[in-house]
Amino acid sequence: MTSSLYITGAGVSKGSGIPTFRGSDGYWRIGSKNYTPQEMATRAAYRQMPDEFLFWYYSRFVKYRFADPKPIHYWLADKTLITQNIDALDKKAGNHTYIPIHGRLDLVTVYHEQKVALETRKAPWDVLQNSLQGNEDPSIVKKNLLDAFRISHKTKVPMYNDSLKPFVLLFDEFYSEMYRISDALKLIEKAKKVIFIGTSFKVNITAVALNIAKRNNALIEVIDPEPVDLGINGVNYRKITVEEYLDGMK
Repeated sequence: MTSSLYITGAGVSKGSGIPTFRGSDGYWRIGSKNYTPQEMATRAAYRQMPDEFLFWYYSRFVKYRFADPKPIHYWLADKTLITQNIDALDKKAGNHTYIPIHGRLDLVTVYHEQKVALETRKAPWDVLQNSLQGNEDPSIVKKNLLDAFRISHKTKVPMYNDSLKPFVLLFDEFYSEMYRISDALKLIEKAKKVIFIGTSFKVNITAVALNIAKRNNALIEVIDPEPVDLGINGVNYRKITVEEYLDGMK
């Protein structure tokens, strides 16, 4: 059995300058001019208003593609890891086996039915930046985003098997083999100990992991300065920061 499985959330990347999703500065508190984040971060928004969806995504996430890993990412590089983060910092830190269960900022897929597993490809952010040449006027950015993601300016309708879609799990999508859900479930089933670091426990994968860990009598540890009370007996809550946790592991 896998001895320890680490499941990380946005708190792990806060030190890299990436806001947490549900904190006071979090992305799920920051919408667009006319829509909430919960409305924008959906497959429906991508399909119905791809220019607005892509601009929202670009404005809030893409600037962090140059973020650097912190010591916690390097420490996790040889660990069995599932992360909810899309920042790809674990990849940069050298973890070649981790599962980015919610996707990756640096990748896209062809727009497709959710049940179909396709290969990912490099996101066109560099191409987009070259085309913009420093022009950040929203109307210009939206037009160039449509071009970069192969979506017609006239119809503004993404086309199956042609248009591109960010490789990110949206609110109205489900875990699939694109996001290695079967691999993730196998790791959770095998774990003797599950350590959650920097997560709010408001996403499905954490609920799934908790249920499986309880059923298998695996040890459960939560690393967070302000941990969520899970209402589960026997959980080891460690009210410390990521940095304090790492110092204790040295």
